[in-house]
Amino acid sequence: MNTDKRKNGTPLIVAAAVLWGMMGIFVRSLNGFGFGSMQIVALRVSFSAAMMGAVLLVKDRSLFKVKIKDLWCFLGTGICSIVFFNFCYFRAIELTSLSAAAVMLYTAPIMVMTMSLFLFKEKINGVKIAAAVLAFAGCALVTGVVGGGFNVNGTGVLLGLGSAFGYALYSIFSRFAINRGYGSLTITFYTFLFASAGVLPFAEITDMTGKISASPICIATGILLALLITVAPYLLYTAGLENTSPGKASVMASVEPVMATVVGIVLFKEKPDIFGTVGIVMVIASVAMLNMGKNKAD
Repeated sequence: MNTDKRKNGTPLIVAAAVLWGMMGIFVRSLNGFGFGSMQIVALRVSFSAAMMGAVLLVKDRSLFKVKIKDLWCFLGTGICSIVFFNFCYFRAIELTSLSAAAVMLYTAPIMVMTMSLFLFKEKINGVKIAAAVLAFAGCALVTGVVGGGFNVNGTGVLLGLGSAFGYALYSIFSRFAINRGYGSLTITFYTFLFASAGVLPFAEITDMTGKISASPICIATGILLALLITVAPYLLYTAGLENTSPGKASVMASVEPVMATVVGIVLFKEKPDIFGTVGIVMVIASVAMLNMGKNKAD
């Protein structure tokens, strides 16, 4: 992988993480309309699948074509990653706490690096390890674990680690799909198509559609959630992954909780503390560490 390509992937992945970090704006709005967690996931992935389908119809219908023998890649990104990740994450939040679940989720970069070592022969060097540890520690500070209570529950911890594993699998299965010649548009469409099939049966569809049809604002929120917080960042991340190793990409995606914290401060008047501020600096430093000078992080 040449240096120019490696540089090109970084802004795409960071931009994706920034957009993901704004999810709280839309989730809180939908919570106000009475949507449960899995209903929000179902709304997000089903609207996204419809949007991506429309894009492919207009842009190039050949992008719908995939080989049957490659469908497992998209089952991986849609079911094994998005559906499994969301189920485990929401359950972990219920059994532990939001901050504890968030910290366990950001063990994902270590998982990605380990799997990439065996599956793609991706090198693990000191810079990657240091950046991953720095990002994890920064996430721990940003999410408020330090200075707050860490509610430990055995099942919750397992589910939290399960959510990290599911989160990590998107990078892994996407890399397999990329290696088979599929682009970000095709990968993203089939990811959400399979995710929709996996989530909708658990989303109380009748109740969900009633809430959607009751308010134009609700419909608009769902569309924006799909467009800005789902379709756009997944396209950006997947495109960035074409030119970036999975391990490096997963560390850079740790910018997400930093952005979520900024959104909380600016829009919801949440007060930052010294730990959170230091955590933000640490996460940004981990991204910079992976992209400095002659860094051979890829």
